[in-house]
Amino acid sequence: MRGRDSPVRYKESALENVARNLAAVRARMEHAAERAGRDPGAIRLLAVSKAQPVEVLEAAWEAGQQDFGENYLQEALPKLAALAEHDLRWHFIGGLQSNKTRAVAEHFDWVHTVDRESIARRLSEQRPAELPPLHLCLQVNVSGEGSKGGVAPERLPELADAVVALPRIRLRGLMAIPAPAEDLEAQRAPFRQLRELLEQLNARGHGLDTLSMGMSEDLEAAILEGATLVRVGTAIFGPRPNAL
Repeated sequence: MRGRDSPVRYKESALENVARNLAAVRARMEHAAERAGRDPGAIRLLAVSKAQPVEVLEAAWEAGQQDFGENYLQEALPKLAALAEHDLRWHFIGGLQSNKTRAVAEHFDWVHTVDRESIARRLSEQRPAELPPLHLCLQVNVSGEGSKGGVAPERLPELADAVVALPRIRLRGLMAIPAPAEDLEAQRAPFRQLRELLEQLNARGHGLDTLSMGMSEDLEAAILEGATLVRVGTAIFGPRPNAL
């Protein structure tokens, strides 16, 4: 169907759908913030744009979205180039191996998935001097899942102490992807754990300000527990094209 549509018609359709979805997600965020007694302006929306074409990202930008999260470097770099003239903030939110750190350090504003000192050190060394410091979150495996990345909670203080001392990066906070849960209280538990871990690090003098947690299905629980950045894909863009 898309192939028979003109680029203009496709863009208009994408803009309408994405703008409507963004408004609905922002309304959910505002309602959750009000329920938590928090300022909605203190919570940022990160649009998870993996597998989405440039036209859809541009539609989101036209609807006021500035923060975009990409999981795969090879897919992301052409998008960054195509949208270079727009005022966007790019977040790398996928698994990060040592052979990808240079490109991430050179092109992204944030990295959410650091769980090893060696990766943080490479990002620090490879961040170009003319760019601002790279913002980092440490990924924590709060659910203890073997299939998930992230540092174990008991090893987090040691990692944070090492990373915060590195130049050319700024340690901002923590990130987690908990195991799915249906009940609101069950959803809140791992987010509460992540918030408490951040509070413990701040008691050690780290001054962290970011909790990257919550997705389409559980953003309310995350906001109730103090999320400052929620990562939402499906609720904005619908099912990924390759999942249709």
